[in-house]
Amino acid sequence: MFCLREQLVARGVGVDLTYLNTRHLILHLYFHHSSCAVVMRLRTVLSFSLGALLAVAQDNPMQVILVGSTQDSPGGIFQFIPPSINATNGTTITFRFTGAPGNHTVTQSSFTDPCDPLPGGFDSGWVFIPPNNVSTSPEWNLTITNSSRPLWFFCKQLLPLTHCSAGMVGAINAPSSGNLTFSAYQTNAQAFKGNSGQGQGSLVGQGASASAAPGPIVSGAQVFTGVPIASDTAPSSPSNTAPVGGGTSGGGSGSGALGLKVDLFLTFLGVGLGAFIGLA
Repeated sequence: MFCLREQLVARGVGVDLTYLNTRHLILHLYFHHSSCAVVMRLRTVLSFSLGALLAVAQDNPMQVILVGSTQDSPGGIFQFIPPSINATNGTTITFRFTGAPGNHTVTQSSFTDPCDPLPGGFDSGWVFIPPNNVSTSPEWNLTITNSSRPLWFFCKQLLPLTHCSAGMVGAINAPSSGNLTFSAYQTNAQAFKGNSGQGQGSLVGQGASASAAPGPIVSGAQVFTGVPIASDTAPSSPSNTAPVGGGTSGGGSGSGALGLKVDLFLTFLGVGLGAFIGLA
């Protein structure tokens, strides 16, 4: 017995997969075979591969936080959107630097000292976004490694004013009641006097870590880093100032988690197709 293309489509076994990630990878697969039995075996293989991909996606959930905004937006320039979220271990938090123009950081701090870098904490470095930016926004992926404790972060930029004391702070897994709420943390930050410490944290922080610097860095955007903070010392002197232009720029891929899912999908697909060829 032979299957016509129209019959395959009617049975739902025609395959047209389009997978697009931030690496601009498009995978088009068209399978046509005269044997219904072979086509059905192929359909089973592909179903297994897609199921495995969905399982990976569910095991590695993602959330997005926008870094910075515009003057005419609700809440103004100095904010993280949303400012407070909950996330389990393994969740990837994607910080998307969308404020244009903007020059912001995602820097770990503590509840009691909200506007100074936490020694041993994570830090994105300064990400400069030029005016009228229409290119792809740089992203920074941070993976939660300890969801049992609240994580506090802020922007350490000092110009045109101290962003932290203007309320540009955020929290992950902050309690909803008691003395350690996000609202209490933000109130502490707004009461902060002086300048935020400018020492540079690392990709690996306390309770969360990143594997690369923010990226992609295109069309005038830049990433700056400061002097590293020693884990056994206090934050850098508040007399330091944040860079606003010039210097060395850098960056890395901001799509590591999604790229991993694509690689895993292709691995499962390759194994499945190998099994299919063996059966054919």
